[in-house]
Amino acid sequence: MSDPGVETAAALRLVACHRCGTTWQGAQDGEACDRCGTRLHARKPDSINRTWAYLVAAAILYLPANLLPVMITKSLLGTQQDTILSGVIYFWVSGAYGLAALIFVASFLVPLFKLTALVLLNITAQRRSSWRQLERAKLYRILEVIGRWSMLDVFVVALLAGLVRIQGFAEITAGVGIAAFGAVVVLTMLASLSFDPRLTWDTGPDALAEEMKMDNEPI
Repeated sequence: MSDPGVETAAALRLVACHRCGTTWQGAQDGEACDRCGTRLHARKPDSINRTWAYLVAAAILYLPANLLPVMITKSLLGTQQDTILSGVIYFWVSGAYGLAALIFVASFLVPLFKLTALVLLNITAQRRSSWRQLERAKLYRILEVIGRWSMLDVFVVALLAGLVRIQGFAEITAGVGIAAFGAVVVLTMLASLSFDPRLTWDTGPDALAEEMKMDNEPI
């Protein structure tokens, strides 16, 4: 572990059930929780590999999510297709600076920040690095807080599609890009849930042996 002077839950043989939160002492890895029946694990099984899988899929979909149209507007003046960034530019030029900044941050910067931060956390956990462990733990908590704001564009398009539907005059529908964007958000959420922040504190060869043992456990 990172600090030999601190008694950890693993050293005290404490295992918490991730389903009901009950803490058991002396429970074996893979043993069923006596309260809810969920299998107990000191660390999430195969956490790093699962997180990588979700991150790679999210990174692949990130480009089409930003390049393909997320909203298609049909009116008497013609058809207009807007991507996330073209919508930001439109609001900025129209003088709605606050809305443009909000959409840019929530729909472009936040997913990019989550991807970058999770890659950093996963790499350092995989290498069992002791670099800035406290800051990395705080970074994961930040990701959990900002994650709920990642679906802003999806909500806006869904709201407009429901409100603006005047037959023969104007009609707004969701584009292909909104599906890719929604997939990116869901995949980053799954990556965040798959990553075990407790791996941040596992360093050294002993932690490696423990992690390898847990990764080989059946789910």
